[in-house]
Amino acid sequence: MHQESCCGEGNCQNEPEEIIGFFPEIGKTVPNLEFDYYQKENFHKAHFSDYRGKWTIVFFYPADFTFVCPTELEEMQANYQKFQEFGAEVLSVSTDTKFTHKAWHDHSPAIKQLEYPMIADPSGDIAETFGVLIHEGDDSGLALRGTFIIDPDGVLQAYEVNANNVGRSANELLRKLEAAIFVREHHGEVCPASWKKGEKTLKPSIDLVGKL
Repeated sequence: MHQESCCGEGNCQNEPEEIIGFFPEIGKTVPNLEFDYYQKENFHKAHFSDYRGKWTIVFFYPADFTFVCPTELEEMQANYQKFQEFGAEVLSVSTDTKFTHKAWHDHSPAIKQLEYPMIADPSGDIAETFGVLIHEGDDSGLALRGTFIIDPDGVLQAYEVNANNVGRSANELLRKLEAAIFVREHHGEVCPASWKKGEKTLKPSIDLVGKL
């Protein structure tokens, strides 16, 4: 994206100013941000590049110690082994601090189960980069329920963003991940609506035009 500064009569005297940022776009590489996270009783640091070579699910939620969020994170944990079997890591993210993550983990029976990383984004930089940071209203500074599927090359392949009063489905996320893996491994084939493993796929060609 570019912002141009122009003088009167349309005569631009300044070069276009590039706005640096990552506004989610399929096929774009995710910026290599650094972050702190809490996992298995310890604090850690990492970069998004540390997850290259595997599929990555970046799972934003509004805040710790809330209501819908623990149901989503608990469901992700219940399916965590399936994500790992697909060669994927799950990264949950909120704008809480790593210390708040630990406190929530220590006090909530649902969150105590979590084995995957809980990324701390108190500055909001990661949420802003992914386009899910809320800027206005009572929830300003929190993140929307954004879900991002990133391939082993660090390229965004799918995403969805929900209003914060609408919970997500881990099963549907697994289905989309499996479809993304299939088309990556089977060049030229595509997955139709609600496709699941073992079902028929399509191979686009001129012979299919008007026949579906």
